[in-house]
Amino acid sequence: MAKQKKKGQAGQAKNYITRTQAVRKLQISLPDFRRLCIFKGIYPREPRNIKKASKSATHSTTFYYTKDIQYLLHEPLLQKFREQNALSKKIARSLGRNEVQDAVRLEKYAMPKIKLDHIVRERYPTFVDALRDLDDALSLLFLFANLPSTSAVPAKVIARCQRLCHEFEHYLITTHSLRKSFLSIKGIYYQATIQGQDIMWLVPYKFVQRITQDVDYRIMGTFVEFYCTLLGFVNYRLYTSIGLVYPPKFDVASDERGAELSAFTLEGHRVAGAIEQKEDEQKTLTNGDGQVQNSETLQAQINKIAQEADVEDDTKQDEVPEEQADSGTIDTFVPAAPEGDTLPQPDLSGDEAGTLFSNFTFFISREAPRHPIEFLLRAFGCKRIGWDPVLGDGAFTHDETDPRITHQVVDRPALAQALPAVQGQETPNDQKLQVVKPGYIIPGRVYVQPQWIWDCVNEGKLLRTDLYAPGATLPPHLSPWIRPTSGQYDPRATLEEQEPAGEADEDAGDDEAEGEVSASEGEDEEDESGEEDEAVDAGDMDVAGSEDESAEEEVDGFSGFDDAEDASDVSSDLDDEAQHQKELEAEASGRPVPVAHSKEEARKAKAIKARQTAQSKKEEEIERQKMMMSNKKRKLFEKMQHSNNKRDSEAEKLRAKRRKLEKAGKTKA
Repeated sequence: MAKQKKKGQAGQAKNYITRTQAVRKLQISLPDFRRLCIFKGIYPREPRNIKKASKSATHSTTFYYTKDIQYLLHEPLLQKFREQNALSKKIARSLGRNEVQDAVRLEKYAMPKIKLDHIVRERYPTFVDALRDLDDALSLLFLFANLPSTSAVPAKVIARCQRLCHEFEHYLITTHSLRKSFLSIKGIYYQATIQGQDIMWLVPYKFVQRITQDVDYRIMGTFVEFYCTLLGFVNYRLYTSIGLVYPPKFDVASDERGAELSAFTLEGHRVAGAIEQKEDEQKTLTNGDGQVQNSETLQAQINKIAQEADVEDDTKQDEVPEEQADSGTIDTFVPAAPEGDTLPQPDLSGDEAGTLFSNFTFFISREAPRHPIEFLLRAFGCKRIGWDPVLGDGAFTHDETDPRITHQVVDRPALAQALPAVQGQETPNDQKLQVVKPGYIIPGRVYVQPQWIWDCVNEGKLLRTDLYAPGATLPPHLSPWIRPTSGQYDPRATLEEQEPAGEADEDAGDDEAEGEVSASEGEDEEDESGEEDEAVDAGDMDVAGSEDESAEEEVDGFSGFDDAEDASDVSSDLDDEAQHQKELEAEASGRPVPVAHSKEEARKAKAIKARQTAQSKKEEEIERQKMMMSNKKRKLFEKMQHSNNKRDSEAEKLRAKRRKLEKAGKTKA
C-alpha cells in the first residue's frame, strides 16, 4: 500500500507561507521583517488556490514563497536587527531610571550601523542590471530631495538625497548623456542614455509640499535607504569610468547660498593625485625655506598637469574621426509610403547634444524655474549661464545688462518698450548691478519662454525663437516618447498634411447648412403666417397651378434623347428657370430673394457627391469580402474596423475643432 500524503505537507500548502508564520520563523518583529523584505527584494505572492495554501482555519491574505523565507534565515542583517532591539531595551531601561545621559550615550555610540553593500552586490551582479533598475530609485530620491524636513523625513535624509541627485546630474552634464525631457502635470520627465540603457525618471516641481498623514513614510524611508546605497555605487562607477574623482568636492557654504549644481567641483585623477602628493610633502617638511621653495615647484607642476589635461580635452573635442566626418549626421528613417507609420528616429549623439547651446550665453529671469533650465542648458553644452541674484549663488553673471548675454529666458507678458536709463543696485559684495525694470527689453538680445529650451532639446535642433516670444501663444508641447501613427491626429503637422481630400469642404458645407437652418427658422414662421393669411383671403378659390402650367412643366422637364451636351444645356436652362421661379415666388410673398449658388459651390457639391459614391462602393466591397471570411476572421476584422473608425472619428473632431479655431483667429486678425 502506498504511503498516504498528509494535508499541508505538499503542493501549494508547502510552497507558500503566511506572513505571521514567516515572522515567527525568523524571530524578528513585523517592522523589521518589512525592512528586510524591502532590502532583499522579496514581495508577497498570490497563490492560485488560497484555501489550499492556507494551513489555518482563518483566511490569510498575505503569502510568501517558502524558499524566499528560507533564504532569509542566513541573512547577516538579522543579527543586526536583534542587536538593535536589545539596545532599544537598554535605552528604555535607562530612561525609566531617569539616566538620560546614559541613554543618549548608548544611542549615539553603541547603536549598530546597518550596511547594505552586500545586498546591492547580490541583487545586481552586473552594472547593467543596476542601470536597468535605476528608474524608480531616481524618481523616489528626487521626490525626497524636494520634501520639507519633518519628524518623519529627517533633514539628513533630504540632504543626502539632494547630494546624490546633484552628483548624478553632474555626470549627465559632463558626458552629455541627457536625451529628452517633458513638462507634465506630475512634474518634469527626463530620459538619459547611459551605456546603451535608457533611464527615465520624474522630478517634481519645486512647490510647497504638504506632508499628509495617510502616507507611511517608514516604508518609503526604507526604500530611500536602499536606493541611496544603490545610487552611491552607481555614481562611483560612473565617475571612475570617465576618469573623475568620486565623491566630488562639495562646498557647504556655497550650497547654503543656493548654488546647488555650482557647489560641486569635479576633479580628474591626475590633478587630484598631484594635489595629494603636494599635501603629503608639506606634512613631511620641517624647514621653512625649503617648504616655501617646494610648494612653489609643486604648484608649478600641478598647473602644468592641469593645463595638459585641458589641452588634451580640447583636442579630443576638436578632433573628428574620419568615419564620423565622412558619414556626417545620423541617418534618419523616411517612410516608404505616405500612409506608412512614422518610424522612431535615432537619438542624438553625445557630441551633437554637447554643441546644441554651446555658442550662446543665457540669462534666467527671476520668475523662471532656475534649476531645471540650468540643468538642461549645461547638459546640452551651454557654459555661460547667468541669473538674478535672488535665485542663488554660482551664476556666470548676475548683471542683466551684460552685453555677452545672447538669450534671456522670461515668463512674462509681451515686452515692447526699449530699455531706459538703468539704475545701480548695491549688492553685498559692494558691486553695482544694472537693474532692468519689468516690461523693458535690451536691444540685440533674444527673449524666449522656457518651453523653447525643452522643444529644442526634444527636436534635437534650434527652433524658431519668434514662436516662443514673450506673450506669444506657444506651440503644443507634446510628449517626445509618443509618435503619431497613420490616421491619428498630429498637432505638429498642418491641416493640409493630414486631413483627407475634401474634408474641409464638407466641414464648411456643414457649417453653412447649420447657418442656413438657423437663419431660416424665423423665415419659416413668417411664411406660415403669410400662407395662412393668403388662405383666408382666397377662400375656396384654388390657388394651385393650372393643368396647362403643369403640362408645360412636364414637357420642359423631359430632356429627350439628345447628346450629353444638349442634356447639360437643358439641365442648366432648367436650373435657371427654377431659380427665376423661386425669385418670383419670394418677391410675391415678401421673403428675401434666395441667392443662386455659384459655380464653385456647385463644383464642391459635385465633388462631395462623388466622394460619397466612392465611399459607398468601398463599403459594399468590404461587405462582400466579409461574406467570404470565416466567423473568427470576420469578428477579428470587425474589431479592427471598429477601433479604426473610432480613431478616425476622434481625429476628425480634433481637426474640425482646430479648423474653427484657425478660422476664428483669421477673422480676428
